Amino acid sequence: MKRTWRWFGPRDLVSIDDVAQAGAEGVVSALHHVPTGAVWTREEIRKRQAEVGRLRDGAPSGLAWDVVESLPVSEDIKKQSGDWRAHLDAYRESLENLAAAGIEVICYNFMPVLDWTRTDLAWRLPSGATCMRFDLTDFAAFDLHILCRPGAEEDYEPALREAAAERFAGMDDARREQLAKNVVFGLPGAAESFSLDDVREHLAEYAGMAAETLHTHLVDFLSEVAPTAERLGLRLCCHPDDPPVPLLGLPRVMSTEADYAAVMKAVDLPANGITLCSGSLGARPDNDLPGMMERLGDRVHFLHLRNVKRESADIRGSFHEAEHLTGDTDMVALVRAALQEEARRRAAGRADWSIPFRPDHGQDILDDLTRQAQPGYPSIGRLKGLAELRGIIAALEPGISA
Repeated sequence: MKRTWRWFGPRDLVSIDDVAQAGAEGVVSALHHVPTGAVWTREEIRKRQAEVGRLRDGAPSGLAWDVVESLPVSEDIKKQSGDWRAHLDAYRESLENLAAAGIEVICYNFMPVLDWTRTDLAWRLPSGATCMRFDLTDFAAFDLHILCRPGAEEDYEPALREAAAERFAGMDDARREQLAKNVVFGLPGAAESFSLDDVREHLAEYAGMAAETLHTHLVDFLSEVAPTAERLGLRLCCHPDDPPVPLLGLPRVMSTEADYAAVMKAVDLPANGITLCSGSLGARPDNDLPGMMERLGDRVHFLHLRNVKRESADIRGSFHEAEHLTGDTDMVALVRAALQEEARRRAAGRADWSIPFRPDHGQDILDDLTRQAQPGYPSIGRLKGLAELRGIIAALEPGISA
């Protein structure tokens, strides 16, 4: 399992120097400044590779850009409207350029409008650490009383609507504004950012779209781009929905094992694969992460190892980002299943036997609390997670066989 680390580029407050010192062996990055739907040029790719490859003082970092996260799929492609065919051409050209640069693993997602959703970006834990959290009542308060989405009442049972109204009434203006910002929060350096009016406009464009339609659009997208990836020796890997339940009236199509199995069967190419994110999928109590790794492991091209603590037994409920070994996913069992998959691949002679993983998210601890880097991506919190994961791997690896 190759240790990688997500880096958001030169604006990231966690530097390449930090990444190298943390013990990562490779970097996960993206060209967030390039507008969605545009081509990633060879020049821009080479520039990012050079940034990854050097420390602040110009010395070699010993790191390379190993995984793309993400080469974004435009809303036009997801809706099959507007410039979606031109965006497909641009996507294929970007794949050609990434292959020419020697980058083989490309993560993407197919979530409409928002690619992840949290209500708190720095929720305080009893230890004094902070983490990201999804509070269902707060989210309902946002949806019903801040966004004022038409038809939102139908998505919440009466008790939750009543709790959301009470929660909203107890918020001051600053908390209401912060909640709205948290829900539509974007990535640093991203070419696009959303206002509430932007969100309303996008939601209106998806109005009435069933999950079956979005699934068909995902299969259509993969039918167009996966053959290119296969020819180039690339591995595409779809990230799950986060949270893995319908939100804001939007359909979700990559939330369960059945969702993944259907898409892998529909476009049955090795290049069409999975980003197995234990945090996103682990927010649902009916997702068995070690079992998914065992059953779908042949197509797992990238691993996000993080943990969440569910705050109820409901499919749709509140949760927060836990320490890597203390959430609801059995991380030891998941890592064991990943190591066993690697052993099977080695025995079969697969060149892609080593599965890249990254310590996904982390709690803000110690100096993270003053650095205030990208929410979910602190330096020391992830360093702690990586150290714990390395310990599991070191303990399990000698006893693993195909």
